[in-house]
Amino acid sequence: RRRILSLGGMEVFEVKLGDAFLMSSLFHEVEVALAHLGLSELSGDSWDVVVGGLGLGYTAVAALEHREVDSLLVIDALPAVIEWHQRGLVPLGEKLTGDPRCQMVHDDFFARARSAEGFDSAQPGRMFHAVLLDIDHSPRHLLAPANAAFYEPAGLRALAAHLHPGGIFALWSDDPPDDEFLDALGAVFETTRAHIVSFANPLLEGTSASTVYVACRAA
Repeated sequence: RRRILSLGGMEVFEVKLGDAFLMSSLFHEVEVALAHLGLSELSGDSWDVVVGGLGLGYTAVAALEHREVDSLLVIDALPAVIEWHQRGLVPLGEKLTGDPRCQMVHDDFFARARSAEGFDSAQPGRMFHAVLLDIDHSPRHLLAPANAAFYEPAGLRALAAHLHPGGIFALWSDDPPDDEFLDALGAVFETTRAHIVSFANPLLEGTSASTVYVACRAA
């Protein structure tokens, strides 16, 4: 937590991993859009949803705004981040811990995605209606080299196996739309889209943009 003097002493919350900047409460519009763009592609109700990467909780809270969400499993590799929410040390912590639909677990999202057991260790083989992912900076700019395999067709195919027919995979990326990654998505999913989401950037006194990919498994 720090204050930005150039913005009138505004208080912001940030998440960093070593020297890597992961998340700031100053910029969260695309994290919110990740949930809304992904879940807007679903139909019916009683959705079971996975969020990969808790961060400051913006994607998870936005997902819970959809009344159709029956359960939300949030997976994060950093136990300290989960503890911040559980202790109410970050602004959205109480919203998440106070919603009985939400479960936060310390685990490796990518290991779960490629495993036969799937995302829920308590219910091996459990299927989900949507997976919303915000961990790496982009499919090319990774927090760990080992994550690269996830963004290839084989890795995406392993993920898709944990989705119900018609299920959705949505991904946040800090880079512009990547044709090579869209091709990888297209090799696995029936439909794919790349949404460019713009947002105000007061530090630059202008606007910035990120990408939300949305891919749908065949029904």
